Amino acid sequence: MKPFEVRLVLPVVVPLLEVIKGQVRELQSSPAIPGDSVPSSDSDLSEAWRSELLTSQRGDLELFMALFGDEFINEGVIAFDAANAEAVIRSCSAVRLRLRERPLKGLGDEALESGDVHLDTVPEDLRKAFMCYLFLATLQELIISRLDDGAP
Repeated sequence: MKPFEVRLVLPVVVPLLEVIKGQVRELQSSPAIPGDSVPSSDSDLSEAWRSELLTSQRGDLELFMALFGDEFINEGVIAFDAANAEAVIRSCSAVRLRLRERPLKGLGDEALESGDVHLDTVPEDLRKAFMCYLFLATLQELIISRLDDGAP
């Protein structure tokens, strides 16, 4: 994958970062997948699996949040390359799963996947969470398209 940059509109993305940061704080202490998804009935194995998953998730999220540091605030640019692409995809997935499980739970899967949400009828916090969900999906799609076709 060739490195590429994306210029984002700061007044649109910065409010979404507050939503993302809130979800990332929660994801520091609990895996994005539901607790009943642990693949074993052996408690030691389950705990080791959960611990490894959480450690990996924390590293991915740290790398992801670093994209929105000083360069982003100054220039509105985030950069992707082979070193961060997969971690960013996983981080976007983790945050989207958490959004889906918590603030967006009442919207339903069909509305979330189709984007068929009437933003003028939902409270502002729900609107921000939904816009964040869409933003992260768009980042994932963009990176995946670059991974798949080797686009410049």
